[in-house]
Amino acid sequence: MPELQRLRADHAPAVLAFELANRAYFAAFISDRGDAYFEHFTERFDALLAEQEAGICAFYVLVAADGSVLGRFNLVDIDDGTAILGYRVAQHVAGRGVATATVRELSRLAASRHGVRTLRAAVAETNVASRKVLTKAGFVLTGPADPADIGGQPGSWFELVLA
Repeated sequence: MPELQRLRADHAPAVLAFELANRAYFAAFISDRGDAYFEHFTERFDALLAEQEAGICAFYVLVAADGSVLGRFNLVDIDDGTAILGYRVAQHVAGRGVATATVRELSRLAASRHGVRTLRAAVAETNVASRKVLTKAGFVLTGPADPADIGGQPGSWFELVLA
C-alpha cells in the first residue's frame, strides 16, 4: 500500500528517478522542467528542503512498498491559512484514483498539520485529468488563471475550503 510521506533528504534518488522516468509524460500536460532542472537537481532538492524547514512549503511524496516514488504532492506558499496545491503522479498509476485519493489525504493533512484553511490549485484547460481529480476531491472552479501561473497556458483556479 503506498504511503504519503513528508519529503526527506533520503528521498532524493527516488524523486530524481521519478522525474526522469516521467519527464515526457509530464511534458504533455505541463511545461517541461528543462535540462537545467536535472543538471542541478541536488541544489534544487536541497532548496526545497530548506523551504520546507522554514515553513513556507510542505512537500510530500507518495512512496510505493519498494521505495519508488509514485507521485509528488506539494503545498506551496503557505501563508495566512492558504496554500497552493501542486501534484503529479507517475504515468503507470495515472487514471487509477491514486491522485484523487492522495489529494484528499493531503487536504486533511494541510488542515491538521499545516493550519491551512483554503487550498487553491491552478490547472491548464488541456489537463482534463487534473481538473477531474480536483473536482472529485471537492475543489470548485473559482475563475480563470493567469497563463503565467500555468507555464504560459490558459487555465483555471480551483479552490477547496477546509475549515
